[in-house]
Amino acid sequence: MADMLSLEEAQARTLALAPLLPVERSDVAGTLGRYLVEPLLARRTQPAAHVSAMDGYAVRADDRTGPWRLAGESSAGHPYENAVNRGEAVRISTGAILPADCDVVIVQEDTARDGDRVLLSGQGPEPADRHIRRAGADFRHDCELLPAGTRMGPTQIALAITAGHKHLAVRRAPRIAVIDGGDELASDPELCPAHQIPASNGAMLAALARSVPSEITRIGPVPDDLDALIAALDLAGNVDLIVTTGGASVGDHDLIRPALERWGATIDFWRVGIKPGKPILVARKGAQLVLSLPGNPVSSFVTAYLFMLPLLRIMLGATHPLPRSLSFPSATALPPTRDRREFVRAHFTETGVAPVSTQDSGALAALAATECLIERPALSAAIAPGASVPVYLLENGGLA
Repeated sequence: MADMLSLEEAQARTLALAPLLPVERSDVAGTLGRYLVEPLLARRTQPAAHVSAMDGYAVRADDRTGPWRLAGESSAGHPYENAVNRGEAVRISTGAILPADCDVVIVQEDTARDGDRVLLSGQGPEPADRHIRRAGADFRHDCELLPAGTRMGPTQIALAITAGHKHLAVRRAPRIAVIDGGDELASDPELCPAHQIPASNGAMLAALARSVPSEITRIGPVPDDLDALIAALDLAGNVDLIVTTGGASVGDHDLIRPALERWGATIDFWRVGIKPGKPILVARKGAQLVLSLPGNPVSSFVTAYLFMLPLLRIMLGATHPLPRSLSFPSATALPPTRDRREFVRAHFTETGVAPVSTQDSGALAALAATECLIERPALSAAIAPGASVPVYLLENGGLA
């Protein structure tokens, strides 16, 4: 372990290398998955006026018992603009503006109607303004609604539009090149001889990267040849991040490290004390970052989850780029761990989280059944069923 970095140190060093990408203004709908550069301030008040929270009748506070004569209607988008006198009621819909003279909404279920005559048949609201949404109840003009660094999801997009925004300042999407490497890889899954396997890591990593707004180029599969790997790195062009998969270990055919050095990159670190995923490498050439991940698909996925996604988030301006764990009970006993932190592939059961059928780093079927990762510290004792364990959700990149 002496020559390996801890996960925390490796993540911190990786994120410290990441540049903040240029700022651009995007239409609000196009900000999905990006992070606010500036705080979101309200440009309007919501609701802009007092509105009804229920269908019913609007009446004056000094005339709450009726009977009333129906004077008109206020519906959503079509307010009643005349004066309302004692003895009069205005039919009102949910979301409609309250007439200026009215302070009470009596729900439809507490009334009886006889032509234009409205009678109180129930108790009426207590307190009197129970069914009224006051102006500014949601937010008021110029207040801060979201801080800078907030991730824009569906509800944040709706909030920004309702607050009066058409465009927002965000950082441009990262440009990524994913390089699949290895003599054993076949580019066509339908024409794959027995001595090869279909090249799937590149597609998997590209799909994972798309959970963060990004522009992705795929290269490969590239054979285990030093010149071919250097040519592939050149082919990546002026992207922000190059992600390689395969060839990052210490075998005779693991050539990523010498290829990067020949290409002119500076290695920042190599090997992290985690399982799966020890042979992970981070390098830099000029403004470009290189993230070299293991070739086994499970190791490639787990390291991309722990390093690639946080790296893309920090480039986009995230305040909290790392995935967050939640506590769940373990549905089964878990054995003690050895000298590396382990990320156990797991799924949810009625009694908690349980490891999937196999933890082999090449088992794609088990990985496809994985819903979460159980984190086990290095040199930790066995876990009994029912004990709480830290769990990382894989949906949405683990952002809780």
